[in-house]
Parts: sequence; structure tokens; C-alpha cells
Amino acid sequence: MADEFEKMGESLRAKTGKGLDEWVAVARGTGIPGHMALVNHLKSEHGLGHGYANMIVHAANASSAASQDDDALVAAAFDGAKAHWRPLYDRLVALVQGFGGDVELAPKKGYVSLRRKKQFALLMPSTKDRFDIGLALKGEEPAGKLELAGSWNAMVSHRVRIAADEEAGDDVAGWLRAAYDRAG
Repeated sequence: MADEFEKMGESLRAKTGKGLDEWVAVARGTGIPGHMALVNHLKSEHGLGHGYANMIVHAANASSAASQDDDALVAAAFDGAKAHWRPLYDRLVALVQGFGGDVELAPKKGYVSLRRKKQFALLMPSTKDRFDIGLALKGEEPAGKLELAGSWNAMVSHRVRIAADEEAGDDVAGWLRAAYDRAG
């Protein structure tokens, strides 16, 4: 998670000409209380995407403890027999972050929620033999590996199961992109 945070910070400077420290000073200078109020201010007054604004507010509020908690949740999800799933997770996160600077990673116990304005996917190392990708693609017909989520997880409409000896290919990338686009 720290690496993703660092990459977003570099990208923030490239896109806006200001580094994270400068944006933190801007955010703190507003005097706006409340996380979402400040995120919305940065978006409306400075044209920042949600991901960047959220990152700045977390940094401004000294949420380093929260990011350490997030790191611990991700590490725990890929502990032991599920450790071999971490490279797939890292590739999928990098792919999704390439869709836009507004992707928010929200680690939970056992999985990571991918959010934009709302959750659009989740990444879950379910067992040592299966990695599940949940997708918010309501109305999409199941096809190939894309199946209805059913009772697996009420936060998403579809699921893709990746077996230990399979790769997540272009079809998975396309479904993630479609879910991301719908969440905008």
C-alpha cells in the first residue's frame, strides 16, 4: 500500500505541479473540518480527482496510522498459504490504478475493496487454490469466467474465480475496466 501511495504522490506532482506536502499545506490552510467536506473542496476548487483529494486529506489529517493499519490488513490477507497470490494482486492494483487517479484502495479483513465514487470491485485471495475478483457489473450477462456472484458477496454482482494455475488475462482486465467506468 505504501508503494501505491508513493506512486500516487509522484503522479500528483506530475499532473498538478505540486507535491503531496504542498497539497497538505493547502488542505490544512482551508480550515475545513470533516474528511469528505475537505475532499469535496479539493475536487471542486482545485479540480483534483477523488483519489488524489482523498490521499491529500488522509495525509493532512496525519492518517499514517490508518495507512499502517491498511498495510497490516493487506499483509494479513496474503499471509501463509495465500502468499503466492500477492504478485497477482499487485498486478491487478497497478492495472486498475492505470485507469485513473481516482481509484481508492480500501483494505478489509481478507480482501481489498476498489472504489471510485462507489465500490466497483474487490480482490480476495480466498484460498491457497483460488483468487476471487468481485465486480459491480449489474445487468451484465455471465460469460466465460464471469459468473453471477449470488450469495458469495452482496457488495458485487459478479465474480471471477482464478485457480492457482491460471492467469488473469485480458478478459479480466476488460471486466475490471467496465466496472471502473460504471462507477464514475
